[in-house]
Amino acid sequence: MHMADALISPAVGGTMLAATAGVAAYSAKKITYDIDEKKIPLMGVMGAFVFAAQMINFSIPGTGSSGHIGGGMLLAILLGPYAGFLTMASVLLIQALFFGDGGLLAYGCNVFNLGFFTCFVAYQLIYKRIIRKGITSKKIFVASVISAVIGLQLGAFAVVLETLLSGKTELPFGTFVMLMQPVHLAIGIGEGLITAAVVSFVWKARPEILEKAAFGEAFGNISMGKVLAGLAIAALLVGGVLSWFASSYPDGLEWSIEKTAGTAELEQPGGIHETLSKIQDKTAFLPDYSFRESEGESGGEAEAVDTEESAWPAVSAGTSVSGIVGGLLTLALTVLTGLIIGGIKRRKRKAIA
Repeated sequence: MHMADALISPAVGGTMLAATAGVAAYSAKKITYDIDEKKIPLMGVMGAFVFAAQMINFSIPGTGSSGHIGGGMLLAILLGPYAGFLTMASVLLIQALFFGDGGLLAYGCNVFNLGFFTCFVAYQLIYKRIIRKGITSKKIFVASVISAVIGLQLGAFAVVLETLLSGKTELPFGTFVMLMQPVHLAIGIGEGLITAAVVSFVWKARPEILEKAAFGEAFGNISMGKVLAGLAIAALLVGGVLSWFASSYPDGLEWSIEKTAGTAELEQPGGIHETLSKIQDKTAFLPDYSFRESEGESGGEAEAVDTEESAWPAVSAGTSVSGIVGGLLTLALTVLTGLIIGGIKRRKRKAIA
């Protein structure tokens, strides 16, 4: 559900970027109360895992579309809403800058749609309410599925509203929303199942993590080795190997756009859209999660490329490198964010002392 720049106007993009920056600043302030040396590496590993997991699209039966997890609910459950939101912002920034996934103008929209509704709405109002009287396997499953569905439904509806406010007449509200909501309902169920599986693994390995995250407490002396190792290995396997098995069908957003407008890619305006597109072309060294093609390859080898794209699994060194490099970059950015916030916390303590 990564929006491209062509879907939004500069006014909407700027407004949503400001809103996202405000939520990020608030989250950074709040996280100073519970961040410690144990939460920072978990933020990094979880960011890497979500980056890799988003590379795997699963097919939606009977539609010709696909979907991938957003990861916002998973991050909120294991890290708390504030650290979860900041980690999601890191994931999407790496994707937009270095892989061309999601527009730079649409960055604020994407973080808000995938991070705010999951971390601050679905998690607080649904997940925590279901498990507040005790955590069990059944409650984890039910809470994960319902909250993931609600969070994704809100995010999908926000996409429709943002295109409406941007004046995209190619995407009439009624038709677009009637396509977006059902397909993202199916995607939300899939995400809920994946979220429940990962959360159950962590709960069985270290139940204290969920309890501490739920109450906004520092992790303290919790032993994190088994959880960090398991998630790190999973991120490497998912990004490096399982990403070959991603569905070739368009994702739910692209599918909905094509069904509504007759094309999956709307014409991109000039001005700031064109400027940001040129910047993204220069920064994205692994565009679309593959090696950048040289000019000579784009014409003479078109037939070979078509054949390769139709193969499944799509075994590709470029995809594997993208999954691993992207995960490492996300880990580094997320850990850096945590260290900066931790440093601010230490300075405040010294000032008080």
